Amino acid sequence: MSYQVTWAAAKLNKNEQSKLIEDGLDVFRDLPELVKRPFAEVDKSYYMYFKFAGLTVQKPQEQGNFMMRVKIPGGIINIKQARHLAAIASEYGHDQIDLTTRQAVQYHWIPFAKLPEVFAGINAVGLTTQGAEGDITRNVIDNPLAGIDPNELFDTRPTVRRVHRLFQGNRDYSNLPRKFKISINSNIYNAGNAEINDLAFVPATKKINGRTVKGFNVKVGGGLGMRPYLGLGLDIFVTRSQVPAVAEAAVQLYRDNGYRRSRSKARLKFLIQDWGVAEFETKLREKVPGLATAGASAVIGWSNGTALGIHEQRQAGYYYVGVSIPAGRLQAADFSAFVDLAEKYGRDELRFDHSQNLLIPYIAAADLSAVKAAPIFKKFSYKPHNLVDFGTTCTGAEYCNLAYTHTKEIFTPLLKRLDTQFSFDQPVHITLTGCGNGCAHRSVADIGIEGLTAKTKDGQRAEAFKIAVGGSLLAGGHFNEVLKGKLFTSQLYGALAALLADYQTQQLANETYYAYFQRLGIDHFQTILDQYLAQAA
Repeated sequence: MSYQVTWAAAKLNKNEQSKLIEDGLDVFRDLPELVKRPFAEVDKSYYMYFKFAGLTVQKPQEQGNFMMRVKIPGGIINIKQARHLAAIASEYGHDQIDLTTRQAVQYHWIPFAKLPEVFAGINAVGLTTQGAEGDITRNVIDNPLAGIDPNELFDTRPTVRRVHRLFQGNRDYSNLPRKFKISINSNIYNAGNAEINDLAFVPATKKINGRTVKGFNVKVGGGLGMRPYLGLGLDIFVTRSQVPAVAEAAVQLYRDNGYRRSRSKARLKFLIQDWGVAEFETKLREKVPGLATAGASAVIGWSNGTALGIHEQRQAGYYYVGVSIPAGRLQAADFSAFVDLAEKYGRDELRFDHSQNLLIPYIAAADLSAVKAAPIFKKFSYKPHNLVDFGTTCTGAEYCNLAYTHTKEIFTPLLKRLDTQFSFDQPVHITLTGCGNGCAHRSVADIGIEGLTAKTKDGQRAEAFKIAVGGSLLAGGHFNEVLKGKLFTSQLYGALAALLADYQTQQLANETYYAYFQRLGIDHFQTILDQYLAQAA
């Protein structure tokens, strides 16, 4: 550790006090001894440290099983890694593998006693869980089509790898106030979801010494959770070679100045709101002198970081196949079937997008017919046209200690039922999250559903939901707006059907859900929900 802790004398929360004594990355040193004893002997104060190893104690906590997340920079894995990920699900994870909204994978039911051997296997194929959770830099995300995308300014994969290596295992940055999320993307449709990351590099061009340079503008302070904020632009243009230095400077500023008294206010977004972007930029420029002023933004839309369907790559004669994975959950055998396709027809590579889907790149035109005929596509779709193809959901109360409601178990049947009734020219993004933390990106969805609890007529507490409409990351972003009224699980279908029926009736030609929301306004949607609740009472 080469930096000086400047906050030791401040008023700190319990996690911060513990991290002054032992670094989060020491969990890997501790584990071989910890697992020699029953899990019940592990003090709950230590649970925080598991997160630095990509682990969360799964409920019921006394059983000693874990949710485990694997870090995959840019969401790209090779065939050997993919086969090992499938094997983890088969051997330890009750045959399930979940895809995340940050291009990674996670598991449930990983047993405490098996953690050292699980980690050894992951490390052996060049992957890691280190920093997949915890108060540290998280998985660096990228355009899911980086390097093969006709709509990118340049290939961002080398830059993502450099930034990942800079922070990975680096104890100068393993004690942050809370998590820090970085997005690097040069796709003109904002495939990196810039505005909901702590630090985002977005595609831009700049005239420098008479020539046009392709690089990035910078946004800071975005994030979801209970109090979401959209990232704000700095007056900075960054070349590809400057990205690691700017990323390091931003993380340093957060590490040394971020709030450590209350975890509810510990994210960079709160520091940015208090300082203002001008002060943050001034301090960043002191650390990285000579940065140019912001360039011309190349962003012209928003793809939600989704890569579905069969499309031509920038490499002539090759296609990628983006596959819808409803609720992001796969059985090990199904994942292996996709790995088999990638191995036979692709180029030693699979990828994950930001909407819990997977894609297989480098399919030659001559092989497309054979790929389409694969039996796995009787179960999963490469033709995205349904609501279920564009939905995302968090883990929910099945395993998560924070969630109020179940999610994955009800989400896919719910959207498939709606798909039998509705069909739209423009995709409608519906998300379901089990609490207010926003893990499924509820705040930027066309229709976002958030779990909570409510009393039934007989006074019993039951799982319930609230609905928000009109989210987008177009033109800097707009968080969706919450409608008044709580819905029990049995009412979700009826409420969503009422909202979607109105869209089907009212939409203009090729009008997106967001444009329809902007045109009609929140009161229109409130009236629809009120009418449904009155009828359902």
